[in-house]
Amino acid sequence: MGKIGVVAMTGSPAPPAVLGSPAPPAVFRSPAPTGAFTRYVALGDSFTEGVGDPHPTSPNGVRGWADHVAVALAQNNPELRYANLAVRGRRMDEILADQVQTAVMLEPDLVTVYAGMNDLLLVRNDIDAMMTRYADALKTLQQTGAHVLAFTAGDLGTVPLFRRLRGRAAVYNELLRSIADDLGLQLVDFWRFNEFRDPRLWAGDRIHLSPLGHERMAAKVLDTLTVSHQLTTRSAALLALSPPVRSFWANLRWATAFAAPWVAKRVRRVTPGAGIAPKYSTLTKVI
Repeated sequence: MGKIGVVAMTGSPAPPAVLGSPAPPAVFRSPAPTGAFTRYVALGDSFTEGVGDPHPTSPNGVRGWADHVAVALAQNNPELRYANLAVRGRRMDEILADQVQTAVMLEPDLVTVYAGMNDLLLVRNDIDAMMTRYADALKTLQQTGAHVLAFTAGDLGTVPLFRRLRGRAAVYNELLRSIADDLGLQLVDFWRFNEFRDPRLWAGDRIHLSPLGHERMAAKVLDTLTVSHQLTTRSAALLALSPPVRSFWANLRWATAFAAPWVAKRVRRVTPGAGIAPKYSTLTKVI
C-alpha cells in the first residue's frame, strides 16, 4: 500500500511485600514513550476515523487527529507505519470484537483507543459491565508491549441534545481513570480540555470535531507522548479571539438540520458506519 495522503503540519515501584503475606500481583506497565515509534495503530469510532475533518485524498474522505499524529511521529521516525482501524458508529463491543485482535496481530508499539461514546448515547447501557470488558481489552493491548493511550469522554454538557447524558460520561471517566491507575495506562483527558468548549473546534453537526478541533486534539495526544510538534500554531492564534456566540436562529437551524435527523436515525437503528471499511487496515508508510 502507498503512503498516507495526509498533509504534514508542521511506574512506581511495587510496595514491599509484608512478611507472611502473599506478594501483590505484578502489574504490567506500558513502556515510557520515546517519540521514535515504529508501528502505530489507532482504534475507535468516528472520533478516531476523522469524521468532521473532510479531506478529498484521504480514505473515506476524512483525515482527523490520528492522521496528524501519525505524520508528526513519522517526522521523528520516517520508518513509522500506521494503521487506523476505526469506523464511524462503532460501539464498544464492536470495537473490542473487530479491532482489538487485529491490532494485536499488527504487533504495534503504540496504540490509541477511544471507545464507548456511542454506547453512552443508548437509552439503556450497563456502564459497569461495559467498562469491565474495556479493561480486559486494554490489558490485552498492553500485554503486546505497546504503549497504550486511552481517552476520557469529552464533556457532553456543551451540546444541548446530549446534556442529560453528562452524568453518564462522568461515570465512564471515573471508571476509566480507575482502570488506567490499575494498569498504569496513560490517559488523554478530553473531559478536562476546556478549550473544546469553543464552538470553532466542532463541526457543524456539533457532534464531531472540526478540522481545527482534530488538529488541536492531535496536539494534545502528541503532548501526552512528549513528542514535539507545531500543530497548535494556527489554532492558538484563532482561539485567542473571543468565540462566536450561537444565536437562537443558529441553534434552530442546527436542531432542524442535524439534531432531528440524528434522533430519527437512532430511533430507526440506522448504523452510521454500515458498508464503511477502516481507512488503513494494514500498517502503511506515512512519509
